[in-house]
Formats: sequence, C-alpha cells, structure tokens
Amino acid sequence: MQDIERFIRGFSRFQQRFMSEPVVRASLRDGQHPSTLVIGCCDARVDPALLTGCDPGDIFVVRNIANLVPPCTADASAGVSSAIEFAVCGLEVARVVVLGHARCGGIRALMSGQRVTEETDFVARWMRIAEPVRAEVLRALPHKHDDARCRAAEQASILHSLDNLMTYPWLRRRVEAGKVALHGWYFDIGTGELLAYSPRKQEFLNLVQPLDAAA
Repeated sequence: MQDIERFIRGFSRFQQRFMSEPVVRASLRDGQHPSTLVIGCCDARVDPALLTGCDPGDIFVVRNIANLVPPCTADASAGVSSAIEFAVCGLEVARVVVLGHARCGGIRALMSGQRVTEETDFVARWMRIAEPVRAEVLRALPHKHDDARCRAAEQASILHSLDNLMTYPWLRRRVEAGKVALHGWYFDIGTGELLAYSPRKQEFLNLVQPLDAAA
C-alpha cells in the first residue's frame, strides 16, 4: 500500500505541474506531436523520459526487454513493429534513438543462456532477436570475463537494432531521404555517463561525461 500511496501522491504532483495550466492541458488533450521515438529497455532504472528530462508529449517511447528491434518480417513482434510504424509513418518523428544501458538483465540472460522460468521462457524467445550478437561477441572475445562480454553485447545489440530498423522499407526511405535520423545511445548506470555511437569512428563516444569526470 505504501507504493500505491506514493504513486497517488506522485500523480497529484504531476496534475499540479502539467494539468493546472490551461494551455498545457489543451496541448496534451488535442494530440501528441513528439519529434523523437525512443526505443528503450523495460528496466526500471532506465526510464527514457526521466533520463532526458522530458515533459509529457516530448517523446514517443517503446520499451521492451533489452531495447531490441525485430527485423521486418511477416512474424515480427506486432507490438514493437506497430509502435515504430505509428511513430514514423503516423507521427512523422524526425529521429529514432535506440537507448541501451549497462547491467542489462536481458543481455545477461542472452549471454548466459539461463532461463527466467521453466514454464514459458518468453524472455529467451524474445532474446533470439539478438542471437547474432551473442555469437559474434563469443567469437570475438573468447577469453574475456563475463562482465566484459555483457558490456560488449549491450553495445553491439544497439547496433543490431539500428540495422534491423533499416529493414523496414518506409523507415529506410525516410532515412535515405534525410527525413529521419537514427541514433544509438548507451547509458552506463555505474558511471552515470551517456555514450553515442559514432558511425565515422565506429565506436561509442561520450555525449555526457561520467560523474567523476564532470566533477
């Protein structure tokens, strides 16, 4: 009950901040016009709106285990694919950000092969999308510690999702026409830094420095 009461108090603060202003309330009521689609992880520590300081209506968010994008196939996950389709074709967002993070439970499950439950195993089935990432990391880093492999897989899975985004024909056309930009971001929970993938340098570079460096 303590959590529920905290949620209700939190909603009251939201109501006072965003709903008490008639102009803001009208803008929220009349529709959404986000400029950015963020594909993030379900992890409770990695809320895209909180991380980026966004207000309601600023970003369109899709969250799933390990921030994965399935390729455009007949049997692709309708939940994720339909959200991408709506954001790109319906809302006409200008950019898509795949937001991955350190210490991702989905990636750790992928790399270890451990099952979450013996009854259904939905997580393992979903993580098959990133099986090429697992194979490549194991091939490239055969002697590395599990933590190093997981970090490599967390970042490689972002790139894998960016590649999968380009299999959607309507998105590819917009990217090639310069109407939509794709970004791969990585949030390191341990250091507090935010990195972005640089296609030119083919590596993740700092967008926001670690806390210690900033201090």
